[in-house]
Amino acid sequence: MTEPTHDEPHGGALGSRLNWLRAAVLGANDGIVSTAGLVVGVAGATDSRSALLTAGLAGLLAGSMSMAAGEYVSVSTQRDSEMAALAVERRELREEPEAELRELTELLQARGLSREVAREAAEQLTERDALRAHASVELGINPDELTDPWHAAGASFLAFTVGALLPLLAIVLPPAAWRLGVTVVSVLAALVLTGWSSARLGAAGPGRAVLRNVAGGALAMAVTYVAGTLLGAVGV
Repeated sequence: MTEPTHDEPHGGALGSRLNWLRAAVLGANDGIVSTAGLVVGVAGATDSRSALLTAGLAGLLAGSMSMAAGEYVSVSTQRDSEMAALAVERRELREEPEAELRELTELLQARGLSREVAREAAEQLTERDALRAHASVELGINPDELTDPWHAAGASFLAFTVGALLPLLAIVLPPAAWRLGVTVVSVLAALVLTGWSSARLGAAGPGRAVLRNVAGGALAMAVTYVAGTLLGAVGV
């Protein structure tokens, strides 16, 4: 008989890696869309390569720093909350071990175990590592895998920068007559890739994700290009 196969990921480590990959793809997507909108808008107002390069670099640096700072603050807050919750669990385990054992038993019982099996499992988990057991079952936290805010900030900075480099290079490297076309085609192709990747990492169908991604990016470029053209026409 053929063994059944399963496509869904299993295990906390794999789930954590998939979350990081999804975050990287979304960060790159943000870099693509925001920088493309910026440089295409400037291209609507001027064909100066230096102006396009200046605007693109400014957008890249501002966006990547903003993403990194936001991710650092967000993950730091999450980490502080997790550490505070773990500190509470340590104190409760030290001061009220029997009450905590009953609580763990009830939590395991709520997951479908019988009272006897839940009690035995709770006792074994407590004997092995009480804090880890409560952190996992009660809080959904792995004490050894708390997210590092510096790693998260660095990953967001890098992902946004990689994404932003595509429209920046596409707008400044080709001859003036080709810049807009090359940029639009390159950006839309990249958005197809990021939309497909994010959908596959989330185990969802890629069709709608790709369509939403491409439509959003195309709309952003169209709006900023029209705005830039109008501003350029009035000499702003």
